[in-house]
Amino acid sequence: MAITTVKIPPRCPQANYYAERFVLTARSELTDHMLRLSQRHLNAVLAEYIEHYNGRRPHRSRKLRPPRPTHPVANLHSQRIKRQQLPGGLITEYERAA
Repeated sequence: MAITTVKIPPRCPQANYYAERFVLTARSELTDHMLRLSQRHLNAVLAEYIEHYNGRRPHRSRKLRPPRPTHPVANLHSQRIKRQQLPGGLITEYERAA
């Protein structure tokens, strides 16, 4: 399988809406709320955010279930919940407590 490059028209974000949506979400959830110390710091924080975004962040198209949950989705009415904060407390994840 070969990957080909397709050029999109200039100033036309609708032509690349998946990438544009990710950039908008990453900015609003992450980079607008943090002080970027260096390129290395930004790369480390973005790598952690991408792992969260692709694996554990709830998606509306999946009825707010994460794509790759590390634990079964908890029933919030009958379980104790553990809270975990990711990059510096900007994002909060919840999972069933032991």
